[in-house]
Amino acid sequence: MKTVLSVQEQIKSGKLNLRDISETFISAIKDKNPDVNAFVHFNEETVRQQASAIQQKIEDGTAGKLAGAVVGIKDVICEKGKKVTCASHILHNFESVYDATVITKLKQEDALLIGRTNMDEFAMGSSTENSIYGASKNPVNTEHVTGGSSGGSAAAVAADMCDVTLGSDTGGSIRQPASYCGVVGLKPTYSRVSRYGLVAYASSFDCIGPFSKNVTDAALMLQTIAGPDEMDNSCADVKVDDYLGAISEPSDKLKVGVPKEYFGEGLDDEIRSMIENRLSDLEKDNVELVPVTLPHMKYGIATYYILATAEASSNLARYDGVRYGHRADFSKIEEELGTERAAIQKELKGASAADLEEAFNSIDSPLIRLYKKSRTEGFGTEVKRRILLGTYVLSAGYYDAYYAKAQKVRRLIKQDFEEAFEKVDVIVSPTAPTTAFKLGENLNDPLQMYLNDVYTISANLAGICGISVPAGTHSNGLPVGIQFLGNAFRETDILRAAKRTESLQTEA
Repeated sequence: MKTVLSVQEQIKSGKLNLRDISETFISAIKDKNPDVNAFVHFNEETVRQQASAIQQKIEDGTAGKLAGAVVGIKDVICEKGKKVTCASHILHNFESVYDATVITKLKQEDALLIGRTNMDEFAMGSSTENSIYGASKNPVNTEHVTGGSSGGSAAAVAADMCDVTLGSDTGGSIRQPASYCGVVGLKPTYSRVSRYGLVAYASSFDCIGPFSKNVTDAALMLQTIAGPDEMDNSCADVKVDDYLGAISEPSDKLKVGVPKEYFGEGLDDEIRSMIENRLSDLEKDNVELVPVTLPHMKYGIATYYILATAEASSNLARYDGVRYGHRADFSKIEEELGTERAAIQKELKGASAADLEEAFNSIDSPLIRLYKKSRTEGFGTEVKRRILLGTYVLSAGYYDAYYAKAQKVRRLIKQDFEEAFEKVDVIVSPTAPTTAFKLGENLNDPLQMYLNDVYTISANLAGICGISVPAGTHSNGLPVGIQFLGNAFRETDILRAAKRTESLQTEA
């Protein structure tokens, strides 16, 4: 199996050259991206310059651990000097002035950053159809979605436009598109990877993680980006395990928990059968299957969409059309109010905090009109929907009934996992209840769209780690994923389970 490590060996031996590899990927992007729409920002000359510089370091013997790896970056992670738009009109002209910690780590290890990938606006969606750049399309069948919100990252790997990519996972946004596109997608434990430089959707859920063609590359990427960060106070100071070593060593008998809640109503019958077959294969390979129960999982969707939208409402309040990002046309506000711009600017410049608070209660205030117009024009439908939901559950009279209660249920969901992990090493499930649906099929049905994350959301609520690996191909020709969930900071466990599943399929 081709891995980044095997490519590195061939580069070192002189059989391959990174300049030639980069040209192959450049050609692939030019050829495939018009149909797949995985990349939204790509500069081939910059790629060639990186390839030449890294190849020279390889020849000099000074290259880092990722020299030879070609990496795509989701357009929600800051790169200095690059546009970071979050696929939103409100940030269409924003350029980052610093690198996210994960970008710094990739650059330090000489990864070649080939371009920025498409996504649902502000990472809100399950199909990558909510993007100012248009929908990404599944490389396996371009009539179907990639999943989301990291659909561009999944599609880029599946279409062989790069080796690996980084995405973000708030409620399944790495694992679900990985399943839909037939690649590996890893969500680390919350706080395992620094969020510094990740544009926030829901701060207590968001995680950065890799997509890859195989488990080995996922382990290599996690090895690189994991670890404490002084720039992120929420990033845990916990030892990073040797993930590559863990999956290369013969492992002891693995205990895999099988929760009935993940195999109930709503799961496609063929997917159920396929997952059961994979479990049967594992059982023959020194794996013990143990029934477990997660009784509060049925509240996962409701709990997640209360808490995540509340956090989104707070995080997205900063996009006001004043400091940065999209600003509505001021001339229209002048016309509406019959006031010249100089007078408006004078009013704003001399305003105190009390004046501004009063202005927000006045429909005739130029400030409130600017604010409302900028946000109305800047945000898409799904983002507006989630801001409104979040504002509602945080409002007076509803906070205790919704937000506070959801926090209590989140704790119960976490306790369910803690009790299950006392009996097993990992927990298994389908990654998604169906294969990738057709473009536009669920776009006007938000509830149906949300239900696509039913098996992934609980891991984000509990703050644990998870990985999706290909489990086979459905009779409709689309990929199916199997998910392994592990306890907090036990990425070695899920990587071992995923590697074993991958190896058994390769042998078959």
